[in-house]
Amino acid sequence: MPGHILLEGGAEFGGKMAAPDIRAIELAGGAEAQVGIIPAAAAPDRNDYRAGQTGLRWFRSLGARQVTLLALTDRASADDETVAGALSQCRLIYMLGGFPHYLAQTLAGSRSWQAMLTAYHAGAVVGGSSAGAMVLCEQYYNPESGKLEPGLNLVPATCLIPHHDTMGRRWAPLLATALPRAVLIGIDEQTGMLSEGAPGLWSAYGKGQITLYRNGAEEAQLPGEPFALDRF
Repeated sequence: MPGHILLEGGAEFGGKMAAPDIRAIELAGGAEAQVGIIPAAAAPDRNDYRAGQTGLRWFRSLGARQVTLLALTDRASADDETVAGALSQCRLIYMLGGFPHYLAQTLAGSRSWQAMLTAYHAGAVVGGSSAGAMVLCEQYYNPESGKLEPGLNLVPATCLIPHHDTMGRRWAPLLATALPRAVLIGIDEQTGMLSEGAPGLWSAYGKGQITLYRNGAEEAQLPGEPFALDRF
């Protein structure tokens, strides 16, 4: 049975981000669940180790006892059998923010991505923040090139706008025009959404709100009532 997907808007590892992350740990199986952190998106500016260590401390502070920073920083390591094997055993897989295009190219078609899919279909939670969430959608916006790129498509017919309350909102008109049949998901900082409950339903957690752009309209989703991503 498929697991759960965690999408976060940025400014992770502090403040109100405890709410979605604690819930993700619960869905993964609790304090003893194996948590794996993927730092690849932070590798281009050599921030992967520091950001990864911050992630380790954060998840441990929330009660997770088995948290590992995975040595996945480039395509070679993404195809490493040891790394892929570790991912297949994780119950919560979390991808850091950073450079979405680099992360997508690192994972697409790799042994590690196949291991992540295997874990997800066995019930694991797969997710991330900012770039780590963007690449899980069918398409993502690459701010470096100003172009849309194919994502990993764990969440079909969608495109995610991170940091929606601080800078991401300005991407919305461009993306709505370029992707008229997709659902755009704007996620505020310190805010996340989890697929949970009945199939197809999501819950919002954290400080801000989720803004859905679909059918030419905006819909705000606040923590509380479940919501769906279907366009029609």
